[in-house]
Amino acid sequence: MHTEKILLENTHPTRYWHKLDDGRVQCDVCPRECKLKEGQRGLCFVRANQNGEIVLTSYGRSSGFCVDPIEKKPLNHFLPGSSVLSFGTAGCNLACKFCQNWDMSKSREMDTLMDQASPEKLAETAQELGCRSIAFTYNDPVIFMEYAIDTAIACHERNIKSVAVTAGYISPEPRAEFFKYMDAANVDLKAFTEDFYWSITGSHLEPVLNTLKYIKHETDCWLETTTLLIPGHNDSDEELDAMTKWVVENLGPDVPMHFSAFHPDWKMMDTPATPPQTLTRAREIAIKNGVRYAYTGNVHDEDGESTYCHQCNHKLIGRDWYTITAWNLDENGCCPECGTACAGVFEAEPGHWGAKRMPVRIHREMA
Repeated sequence: MHTEKILLENTHPTRYWHKLDDGRVQCDVCPRECKLKEGQRGLCFVRANQNGEIVLTSYGRSSGFCVDPIEKKPLNHFLPGSSVLSFGTAGCNLACKFCQNWDMSKSREMDTLMDQASPEKLAETAQELGCRSIAFTYNDPVIFMEYAIDTAIACHERNIKSVAVTAGYISPEPRAEFFKYMDAANVDLKAFTEDFYWSITGSHLEPVLNTLKYIKHETDCWLETTTLLIPGHNDSDEELDAMTKWVVENLGPDVPMHFSAFHPDWKMMDTPATPPQTLTRAREIAIKNGVRYAYTGNVHDEDGESTYCHQCNHKLIGRDWYTITAWNLDENGCCPECGTACAGVFEAEPGHWGAKRMPVRIHREMA
């Protein structure tokens, strides 16, 4: 826990908390259930006890904005080729030793949040830039859910979709509210053992599995998953076999799975990078177990990045990194060779944003 003076003008009220008999306040957003004395921040760093209530200290403040290809989230079956306005804040409710956005998610300096924008300003900016969606990413949006939800509402008024890139570590009641406003989500399924979750991320596996099932079966939110394969930690055939079987049995065969390459970072600098053949092996195991759309990531692998018809293996969407190189879906989102539907959220034509990344500065208009 972190204790410091919290500036009143930088806070926003929240709903998911309750007072304890000993005078502390418990945050109920995620399974950590941080119990905070006056002036303390939770592990996430952005939710804090101020005057006996849990407040959000990062509302309207961001660590930066950037227009990305939607495939970078990664989402391969949600408006392919389109651009997405991406942003995050500071802090995280997990403690992943391999964090690849640690400069933002592990930040303990509110000065990291140099850019400011109201939800309405974000929606306006996304529309002006021609973005089809906005993504809450870089750090986990569940910890700034009030800001994310208000932004999603403002974006929906302009027909702009909302995307959550999340670890899925959220409690049932806030989960229901949060995903009600999300149009798509990529959930990090970081491993398939409790030991990995506890020793490497400081969290637990079961709440993440519950979130995956909830999104798939209780919402209209399009779902994809990502697993960063770390040599010697979560990349065994046995674990990949169990994980992919669970996905097919509990989420169905149409949920795309992304297997991404690890590179040494944060507190795992001595762990080697993931060999490309590990990703190929994971993809093969997933397909063998009935996953219809399995992808490799963080490596150059056109076959592993492209979408194929699960019935006849015709290439439906060709990709070279984040660039669409082939588009063979018909106007109904089906394979032109055999008529089999491809699961996803597609428009008649793909977007043409390509692989470019465009940083954006938003003029300050918040007090």
